[in-house]
Amino acid sequence: MEQEKTDLKAITIVDIADALGVSKTTVSRAISGKGRIGTETREKVLHYIEKHDYKPNVIARSLAQSKTFNICITLPADYNISELPYFQKVLVGACDYLSAMDFDVIVSKTSEEDISNLARVIANRKVDAVILTRTTIHGAAVEYLKSKNIPFLVLGIYPDPFVYQIDAKHAEGCAELTEILLNKGLHKMALFCGDQNYYVTKSRYEGFCKAHEIKNMNVSKELIFDNLNHYIAIEKAVDHALHQKADCIVCMDDSICLQVLKKLRRDGIKVPRDIKVASFFGSNLLEGFLPSITSVDFANDEVGIIAAKTILSILDGDDNIPHKIELGYEISMKESTK
Repeated sequence: MEQEKTDLKAITIVDIADALGVSKTTVSRAISGKGRIGTETREKVLHYIEKHDYKPNVIARSLAQSKTFNICITLPADYNISELPYFQKVLVGACDYLSAMDFDVIVSKTSEEDISNLARVIANRKVDAVILTRTTIHGAAVEYLKSKNIPFLVLGIYPDPFVYQIDAKHAEGCAELTEILLNKGLHKMALFCGDQNYYVTKSRYEGFCKAHEIKNMNVSKELIFDNLNHYIAIEKAVDHALHQKADCIVCMDDSICLQVLKKLRRDGIKVPRDIKVASFFGSNLLEGFLPSITSVDFANDEVGIIAAKTILSILDGDDNIPHKIELGYEISMKESTK
């Protein structure tokens, strides 16, 4: 009897089938609730499982339910993810929630030009669904997933009402901060932009321009710096902005702002005395700087959890999920623009 207890600690579908005199397929059907099986046999299997505290492992469940219990989360390949708190928060939040629901996460890096890593994951049938953390203008990853009929959602906007989207109000938030800065008399702002292939860059730029339009002011086109994806390009842009006597540098995101602040500090340029600085995206990357940095703070702490909950609801066939979920923002006025 003692030997039987020891064996039952790690029973398998095979053990259950042998003990009850049924096939493995019958046991799998009873567990999954799918397939033709008699009521009496199903109840017998389920009773045995409950009595012996059997918990099917992921592989057994995936075979029974035709699921991998894996979710793919893509990250932009052109950024150092370890330096971007936003993506860290998305990953941690999603992983924590999905783990609690017995799902695992596979991370894949993609870019506008190269989605081969994602395509390989899909081709090898390694995942049940995908969360894209950034949307690009040409939408290679989105269109690929649509063609493969893979459940997915995007963090960002995409010009397709049938694509599930979770996005912050980037244009509105950036317009509000820009208008505040214009009202403070900062009429010669330099805008340091990120990758123009991303929709988030486009949205924040639109917000910047919208505020100027509201105030009947022109954007200084010579002070718009595009595609600042490397610290050398950012440092050159800082030199040019100072030479053009810009009164404020507005950074498209926290990563760009960090490089701007480092450059100004090395050159002995004082903020806000010599030039004001603001960021269209606040994060703890900027928390260590004095003076504190004015920014738009989007509600990004819960993005990963919201994305994880939503993708599982999509997998469950929930028809009540909105195709667009919008998150809020706050304007945080700090010492850097005084």
